[in-house]
Amino acid sequence: MNIPTNLKYTNDDEWIRLEGEIAYVGITDYAQHELGDITFVDVDPDIVGETLDAQEEFGAIEAVKTTAELLMPVGGEIVEVNEALADEENAKLVNSDPYGEAWIIKIKVNDPAEVDALMDAAAYEAKIA
Repeated sequence: MNIPTNLKYTNDDEWIRLEGEIAYVGITDYAQHELGDITFVDVDPDIVGETLDAQEEFGAIEAVKTTAELLMPVGGEIVEVNEALADEENAKLVNSDPYGEAWIIKIKVNDPAEVDALMDAAAYEAKIA
């Protein structure tokens, strides 16, 4: 299982990577493996500009077998949606590149301390073991 050490993780299997004041958010390698073949990433592009709290739902991810809600790892303003993932062919990127091309949203984090409070790679690995 791929668990990069430069990311932070949630109990809901999302990852976050802070770059300055902007953070990339996606689902973990473990989550995509558990979901199976991803067919659709459902995040309304109109959500850009909205500010959501940690644990608020911002979309859903559909796989052949199930659908899972996507939850904000920390509070912040959504500044970009990876609209390419709405295409069924590109949605498969979540399976092949969950930490790279398959980021789902970018957010402007309200409080960087919230990111620091999330699990590091070792803690996340222990959680899923």
